[in-house]
Amino acid sequence: MAILSTCIGSYPKPDYVPMRDWFQIQDGLTETSGNVTRGANEVATREDDESEALYVRATKQAIEDQVNCGVSIPTDGEQRRENYIHYHCRHLHGFDFHNLTKRTLRDGAYTAELPTIRSRISAKDENFLDSDFKIAQSFTTHPVKITIPGPTTIMDTCANEYYKDERQLAFDLADALNHEIRTLAAAGCTFIQVDEPLFARNVERALDYGVECLDRCFDGVDNQVTRVMHMCCGYPGHLDDKEYHKADRSSYFRLAGAIDASTIDQVSLEDAHRYNDLTLLEKFTRTTVIFGSVAIAQSKVESVEDIVKRLNSAANHIDKDRLIAAPDCGLAMLGRDLAMTKLTNLCEAASQI
Repeated sequence: MAILSTCIGSYPKPDYVPMRDWFQIQDGLTETSGNVTRGANEVATREDDESEALYVRATKQAIEDQVNCGVSIPTDGEQRRENYIHYHCRHLHGFDFHNLTKRTLRDGAYTAELPTIRSRISAKDENFLDSDFKIAQSFTTHPVKITIPGPTTIMDTCANEYYKDERQLAFDLADALNHEIRTLAAAGCTFIQVDEPLFARNVERALDYGVECLDRCFDGVDNQVTRVMHMCCGYPGHLDDKEYHKADRSSYFRLAGAIDASTIDQVSLEDAHRYNDLTLLEKFTRTTVIFGSVAIAQSKVESVEDIVKRLNSAANHIDKDRLIAAPDCGLAMLGRDLAMTKLTNLCEAASQI
């Protein structure tokens, strides 16, 4: 039986979508642009019928594209999100999106003006991801995966002016995210992914309380839900940026044991941008590995033959029934045609394993 395939989160937005991605701003993330966020009054809501129809149309296209390429477990493409983190923060008590704070992020990789935590974090009464999921799932019989930013990644992509104890902030975020995850599960979503790329950049924090918060995110969730976490090593500012700063390649080895001992069922690792020492996969004795097999920030298209070769090499270090093929990270930067070409090759390669 062929191995499964999935996507990680984002998918290229059509031009008609009223929400641009952060990297679509020409100047990129700079000290002055602050384009990692938008003012709260700029965000379209479901009361805006015209915008809502466009988001639904874009979600349908994203899912149909993935399925037509052969993807087993598509995502909603994150069509409503300006970025994968702040969309969620807007739905939590405690965040100020009007008075932004300038911060340098990702080990100095960029500087941006960010939403600021000014009171205790908690979930709001109204839910939002269950509606996103139901709309997305209506377009396919394949199970749709929904993604959520993890506590430590949110912490590193916002400014904190309220909490004196970072650990308390992390657990308050985990509790708030758990509220939304439980609602998602109740709506029938069986693949829920928490994105924690900051684990790779701050291993000590991840081992101190990050993995425990990850488990807290899924507390009380039915066992029918597959608990997924994504852990890439960094996203560039533009396509074919060869110099962007990556997390240390040893981070995966340092984190593997703790992830494998957690409640997480599947862990997503990047491999296409830079190959791992594949003995890494042997560290996951029970966890399924979602193996990054096409690069998401390079215009060069990986051939089916090269993807097959790498997946077969990976299968020498982990049971094939615990190996899933995927892109390294989200596909939004590639554009639709390039994304579909890469996905088609990925899925064809997966079918040969």
